[in-house]
Amino acid sequence: MAEPLLLLAGAAFAALAGFAWLALAMDVHWAQVHGLRARATPARLRVAGGAALALSFGLCLGADHPSMAVLVWLMLLAGSAVAVAMTLSTRPQWLRWLWPASSRR
Repeated sequence: MAEPLLLLAGAAFAALAGFAWLALAMDVHWAQVHGLRARATPARLRVAGGAALALSFGLCLGADHPSMAVLVWLMLLAGSAVAVAMTLSTRPQWLRWLWPASSRR
């Protein structure tokens, strides 16, 4: 079994990436981050965001027993949502590396 600290770190990163992808699925945030009107399909971003959040939950379950894993996951969701919101309001370009803009239009 993997080290619980590594699993929780992976869960935190997956939650952060998931919320960032869900935010990038919105036209306003995509334009904030990439400065473009054309963008990747929002469906792909939503699927990636949902999958990352599910992966985050799975990693939390692997790190702890279910009752504690749910609590930790909910706290990770809250912290990740706030982190993405603050990043979008202050330095939106920092989210650019999570989903680079397509060079073709």
